Amino acid sequence: MFKFLLNPNSFNKFSDTIFKPLVAITSIILVTGLILVYRSPLDYQQGLTVKIMYIHVPSAWLALLTYAIMTIYSIISLAFKIPFGFIINKAIAPIGTVFTVLCLLSGSLWGKPMWGTWWVWDARLTSVAILLIIYVIIIFLNQTFENREVREKTIAIFILIGSINLPIIKFSVDWWNTLHQPASVSKLSSPSIDISMLQPLLVMTVAFSLVGLIIAILRIKVEILTRKNYL
Repeated sequence: MFKFLLNPNSFNKFSDTIFKPLVAITSIILVTGLILVYRSPLDYQQGLTVKIMYIHVPSAWLALLTYAIMTIYSIISLAFKIPFGFIINKAIAPIGTVFTVLCLLSGSLWGKPMWGTWWVWDARLTSVAILLIIYVIIIFLNQTFENREVREKTIAIFILIGSINLPIIKFSVDWWNTLHQPASVSKLSSPSIDISMLQPLLVMTVAFSLVGLIIAILRIKVEILTRKNYL
């Protein structure tokens, strides 16, 4: 049923089937999200600045999600010798990098009027900066090692080691004193964010996710084609 998640040929067939509808759906959701963001209320403290949240939060979530996916595929590729995992890692690493950059840049823009500074070396910001460095190293490693097998296994192992940073990012605001606010949306409790802001936030998160998925599909298809030509 989910063979397309592990097999290049099945992935190509499945992605060809869903790609055009996916683009159409993504366009509708993105436009809807932008309209909701435009109509969303201003914060009584932050004013218009609060709308940076609709870029910052989805980017942060997707930066972590992308790396989590790479971690899962690294385990699959190493433990079960499924090469498609290596293809996924190479294809989506730059996507995770872009989301991390967006997270840091939007966070700085949001932090300046609220904290009075563009950057502080607190636990959350520092751990996300480390995530960006890890992503950059992964991209760099993909350009090294002439032996493809050695390169892919080395990167997969490095990804697994780097995954230690994920729970640090997630729980940093709980473990240490930090300027960064705690999570406003949680499955374990009622959201501390008003529904008028939660609604556009969730729609924009879905929109960002679908845009990332579209780019990932294109990059994965290119990697599959490149690998076939290489072989």
